Amino acid sequence: MTDIFQGSCLCGAVKYEIQSQPKALTHCHCSQCRKSHGAAFASYASVLRSDLHLVQGVENIKSYPSSESVLRQFCAECGSSLFWSRSQGEFAEWISIAMGTLDSTFAADKQKHIELESKATWYEWPPSP
Repeated sequence: MTDIFQGSCLCGAVKYEIQSQPKALTHCHCSQCRKSHGAAFASYASVLRSDLHLVQGVENIKSYPSSESVLRQFCAECGSSLFWSRSQGEFAEWISIAMGTLDSTFAADKQKHIELESKATWYEWPPSP
């Protein structure tokens, strides 16, 4: 049986379903992810593009090419970061989902922090207990 996960933006204008278990849960500290999320890091997991289905609000999705090969997508109504993907290369068939927009319960087997050399100067790593 296929796992189905549901998600949406802050205002609910965009709703999506994922028809597979998200993979590679990553907390990215690069400056583009920090700026896109307005936070110390962005948390994403990836699925095959064919497993992501927009249920509502495709007309509300705005796209921004943050680099030559990366496209970031967000809700034009509330500004929620939703997805990012590469247009070329070995991961072009995958799309990364902003995990904060996931409405379904999800538990990752593994997760990792990346781009720590670019972390926000005000963010302490590793976090204090």
